[in-house]
Amino acid sequence: MEEFFDIPTLIVIGLAIVVLFRLRQVLGTRTGRERTPLQRQNEAAAKAPVKPGEENVVQMRPRPAEPLTDEDAERAKRKLETEIAQLAHGDEKVASGLREIAEADSTFTPKIFMEGAKAAYEMVVTAFAQGDRQTLKNLLEKEVYDGFERAIKDREAAGRKIDFTFVGLPKVEIAEAELDKRNANVTVRFHAEVVSATLDKDGTLIEGNATEITNIADEWTFARSPKSRDPNWKLVATSQLE
Repeated sequence: MEEFFDIPTLIVIGLAIVVLFRLRQVLGTRTGRERTPLQRQNEAAAKAPVKPGEENVVQMRPRPAEPLTDEDAERAKRKLETEIAQLAHGDEKVASGLREIAEADSTFTPKIFMEGAKAAYEMVVTAFAQGDRQTLKNLLEKEVYDGFERAIKDREAAGRKIDFTFVGLPKVEIAEAELDKRNANVTVRFHAEVVSATLDKDGTLIEGNATEITNIADEWTFARSPKSRDPNWKLVATSQLE
């Protein structure tokens, strides 16, 4: 016992306690809820002050998604085929074109495209009636925009305006789909219900009806390069159906 409690041993024990206490102060203790270095980095970035002009900065090259498992890939393939079958309505040429576009552009899904096409149709016909050139310019290819813009100018020069309300799209269908050397092209037929009345500068009705729903039908072609980073499709051709 006397040898165990000799002075040199007590000094060594004391030094060990001091060293352990200092290490604990520096390193801390693990509780099982420690943040990873990436978490700490993200928290620091979130707290950092935003510099003027950088409020809406978006990464141009986001981290790639995790690769799909075989099961996920098979599920995605079945989903794509189901959407193609629903939207092609038995037209094998349309179905084949949609498949080619999907193969060239992994982000393309027919269902989401059609939802976007419907929204674009409503936005375009409403913007045209209101003379909203900026909205049209964002959605239309230049040649198509120029045609719309000329019609708006002629209407304004005549002192006319359109009282317009978009009601709905009871029928929308894909008429054509193809992948050429540069672009994916999808032609859509829209059967719309609207309330539209053209008035002169005095408010006198010239054309249409301000209280009754009328049916209109158009065939529009949308195009987009599968290699483009821009996810938006442009309206490149329009025609009115009888």
